Amino acid sequence: MSEPLVLLEVSDQVATLTLNRPDKRNAMSDGMRTEFIAALERIAADQAIKAVVLTGAGKGFCAGGDISGMQQRMNAPAGEVGFNGWHRQQRVHTTQALLHTLPKPVIAAVNGAASGLGADTALACDFVIASEAASFTWSYILRGIIPDGGGMYFLPRRVGLPRAKELIFSGRQVKVDEALALGIVDRKAGADTLLADAQAWARELGRGSATALALSKTILNQSFELSAHDVFAQGSQAQGICYTSSEHRAAVEAFLAKSASKE
Repeated sequence: MSEPLVLLEVSDQVATLTLNRPDKRNAMSDGMRTEFIAALERIAADQAIKAVVLTGAGKGFCAGGDISGMQQRMNAPAGEVGFNGWHRQQRVHTTQALLHTLPKPVIAAVNGAASGLGADTALACDFVIASEAASFTWSYILRGIIPDGGGMYFLPRRVGLPRAKELIFSGRQVKVDEALALGIVDRKAGADTLLADAQAWARELGRGSATALALSKTILNQSFELSAHDVFAQGSQAQGICYTSSEHRAAVEAFLAKSASKE
């Protein structure tokens, strides 16, 4: 039996997802994408998991799309290229949307090169922590294509529109210190401590109310597109749900009991 292409381990309420094609620098194949979707759906449904860390096995984070998929696309009959491409894009968008909207904090622990779809995947996470070995490149233009994993949405929100255009139009490599300065990376860690630091950060982020966190993330993810009125309206609805949650009740009861003991 072949080794899984995506490893899922859960410890202390933190799920660690590892892209597991180290010999291919974790390039995203159709098989890996299928396992990735299944893992994300499992994590979303498991209330015992409070936060997620995504990393890559070996020396790379994710080298982008698998070259064999590109070869198959080039070799397809002319009349099938368009539909085959559309179908593949649906799978890509499903994967990236699941990652982006996961109702838990998600940290990308970038241990090496994040190229093309790999760079988009890192930015689909809520936060990015990277080691000295990390680098980022939106290299799509060098292959005659455009960022299709969310880069045109996520990158401008991190670095601003002109800088995002420069990085996408040039396809140049961004090493970790520049990535940190630009806001592509949120934290830097040593290669030996990257995963442990990411998991510790994930535990910290996942300590609060899961209900409040999921609702907050859902609204925040839309806040650049919504008006202030819409954000307030969605916030009011979300707060009504929070009022009924067991986490809110337990927190208020604990606060009142603590206050009463001081009187």
